[in-house]
Formats: sequence, C-alpha cells, structure tokens
Amino acid sequence: MLTLVPDPVRLSEDGAAALAAEAMRLVSSGQTVGLGTGQAATAFVRALAPRVAGGLDVRGVPTSETTASLARGLGIKLVTLDDVDAVDVAVDGADEVDPRGDLIKGYGGALLRERVVASVARRFVILVGAEKLVPVLGARGRLPVEVVPFAAATARRQLEALGYASEVRLAHGRPVLTDNGNLLLDCRVGALKDPRALEATVRAVPGVAATGLFLDLRPTVLVWDGGRCRTLRPESPN
Repeated sequence: MLTLVPDPVRLSEDGAAALAAEAMRLVSSGQTVGLGTGQAATAFVRALAPRVAGGLDVRGVPTSETTASLARGLGIKLVTLDDVDAVDVAVDGADEVDPRGDLIKGYGGALLRERVVASVARRFVILVGAEKLVPVLGARGRLPVEVVPFAAATARRQLEALGYASEVRLAHGRPVLTDNGNLLLDCRVGALKDPRALEATVRAVPGVAATGLFLDLRPTVLVWDGGRCRTLRPESPN
C-alpha cells in the first residue's frame, strides 16, 4: 500500500469537510464515483459514507489502495474500471491549480491511477484550499514523475540533462513505492512557461509512466477561500 507523505500545505479540517459536503451535491444515486487520494479526497469519502448508509446507491472506483481500504471499511461498494465503461464523477484534490484549471498532482503519490480515473470521468471535481491556486504551474517548485524502478537511474540522468534535477521520494528513509510498484521522482522546476511541451518531453523519457501535469481536463474546481466555498471559473484557453 502506498505510503502517503504529508504535504505541509494542508487544508483545515473544517475546510476539507466543507468542500466535501459541497462536492456531495454533485453526486446522485446510481452513479459510479471516482474516489481520489489525499486529504481532500479522504474528507469526501468520509462524507459519502453516511449518505451510502442512508440509501444512496453509488459505486466507488478508488485511485489507491489506501482509499480503497478506507472506503471499504466505511461500507462503500467498490468496483474496478473492468466493471464500468465510465466514471460519472471523480472527486480528488490537487497540489497546484492555475487560472485555466490545469493542475499539478501527485504529492500524495497516486498520480498514475488518478490520471486514469480522471481520463474516463464525465465530470472531474477538484477540492482545494485557496493556497493551492497559483498564477502559473510550477510555482511550488516540484513536479512529481512516476517511473518504473528499472529505469529510475537513467530517467533521472535524462531529466537532469533537460534541466530538471530530481530526487527519489523517500518515506522513513526508504523509497516510496506506488501501488503500481513504481518509484516517484520529485523534479525541481520553476514556473512552467509551456507545461504542454514539458509534458510531452518528460513522457518521452523511457521508463516514465506518468507526470503530475493534469492538463486540458477542464475540472470543476471547488475552493475553500476565506471560510467559504466558491467555484473557480477557469479562464478560456488562448
């Protein structure tokens, strides 16, 4: 099971709970719901459980074994993507959100599975505190990249040659393994002038399974800001 490394920039418990309650308004009986990973997604799973106990008929597709264990323990029925053609609504958090609604994710380590679920979701909902809103992606200086262990050393060398030095993510002094058995590289980045070009470049490095760039998904972004929830209205692409 993935070892979650806490992000020092965290929502308050009240903020996470309020965002989760707002996201629940977008969930209806009969839906398949993507269940993200991390603080905000955990709050959503906890908000979903009493509604399920009260008769809400939904199926969850978890993006990590950690989320699956939590949801299963709370009585939420789980399925896999083998069982469904699409996900009606996926609810997750993010580490950076720019004015277009493009994202950096992966500080929680489940980026590959989160990407797969987001790609088949009819509606993608992101829950964040206002501190995660950035003028340009890369503002927090870190881009997670998931790599297969066999290629980790060569991938690091190639990324460094491109100008993106990286470190293998550790927890308790040991490399973090994703639920896919892969390693996580945290690349040092600055403000990204062209995240789409960077995504293509990094994905072309042999052994890279996914990056934390979630682009052009046009999510519904719910923001906890100044003690209230608001919906981010993404800018139109240029």
